Amino acid sequence: MKKTRSHSKKGLIILIIITVVLCAVTVLKKQEQPEEYTENKSDYIDSVRPDIDVELLTPNEYSRAGIATNKITGIVIHYTANPGASAMNNRDYFEGLKDSHITKASSNFVVGLEGEIVQCVPTWEMAYASNRRNIDTVSIECCHPDETGKFNQKTYQSMVDLCAWLCLKFDLNENDVIRHYDVTGKICPKYFVEHEDEWEQFKKDVDVQIAVVEQEVETASQQ
Repeated sequence: MKKTRSHSKKGLIILIIITVVLCAVTVLKKQEQPEEYTENKSDYIDSVRPDIDVELLTPNEYSRAGIATNKITGIVIHYTANPGASAMNNRDYFEGLKDSHITKASSNFVVGLEGEIVQCVPTWEMAYASNRRNIDTVSIECCHPDETGKFNQKTYQSMVDLCAWLCLKFDLNENDVIRHYDVTGKICPKYFVEHEDEWEQFKKDVDVQIAVVEQEVETASQQ
């Protein structure tokens, strides 16, 4: 009788241990699985979208591989490093990689010298811009007129407007807007890396614009 009870206790203990281990494995697997892409969709959010010229790249393995992004957790700012080039110049360079095979490179958006915004890759697809953060960020390449990397006022304002709208779309804030430098240490965007105060001001301007578009969305939803 005692042996039977002893065996029963041992069996119960083993069962509990197995249950605990299985639960732990399940939790770990859930933690390892990245959240899927999602975005806030509504006519009101679309109504405050800045003007965007959608010029999607041809699907290809060098600039638009069609790899799905995970949940968007950040926006990465880049500079093009080719002074004087337009947004379409940069977009066409990415397009040409399907034939030249020089490298793998692209960006979700390019902001031009006249403030124009060109979309190259959908936000639910990965662009080749931000290294290990390609999978969970939206990338923005920004044009500049000279070697200093400083953005002119038209480019700067469109950068602010686009970042604010994307923050609204993906439930982000100004602190989720980062530089390529913050991912890899690369001096990109050059002016914002060399002038930390200007970078902090840019984030403040994005924060102000987020409040503006949120108010616009609220007003539109009440009409």
